[in-house]
Amino acid sequence: MVTHVPAEAHGDERGALLSFIEEQRGGIRRAVLGLTDEQAMSTPSASELSLAGLLKHVVEVEQLWLALAKGEPPAVERDQSNWHECFRLVRDETVESQLAYWEKVAAETEAFIRSVPSLDDTFALPPQPWFPPDGRVSMRWLCLHLIRETARHAGHADVIRESLDGRTAFELVAEEQRAVAEA
Repeated sequence: MVTHVPAEAHGDERGALLSFIEEQRGGIRRAVLGLTDEQAMSTPSASELSLAGLLKHVVEVEQLWLALAKGEPPAVERDQSNWHECFRLVRDETVESQLAYWEKVAAETEAFIRSVPSLDDTFALPPQPWFPPDGRVSMRWLCLHLIRETARHAGHADVIRESLDGRTAFELVAEEQRAVAEA
């Protein structure tokens, strides 16, 4: 799993952007490493955020933006009646199922970004009060937005994990690397 994207990685802009997205995904994946669903759903800080909720949120957000770029409806429609479910596991959802779904969404994101003719290609933003009217964004903007969104929540995840059991991102990177070496 990527923990640092070297300057020469993947040789082109698309590869670099996709590598930075994956680097930030790794931060959130590592934050739930070795936790039970109950631990991942706990809220050990002043915030109502949990690691499981952050995981679910970033998966839904990535899938939403991918759907918008493709001109498709999102997998999950959110509005005021169900927005709260975006940040918590519900029904039969588990950390494992969210990680598996994210793997699928990440592969779709990579395939889509690699397939567009140009990162300058644009798509229309849906009418929402927080978007400019008749707004359009480029595929490059989409990648940068996914990096920003995922990185922001990876930082939250670091704080929550350390509040939960004292484990830092550095310790989790080392644990992950040991597990990969032993596999």
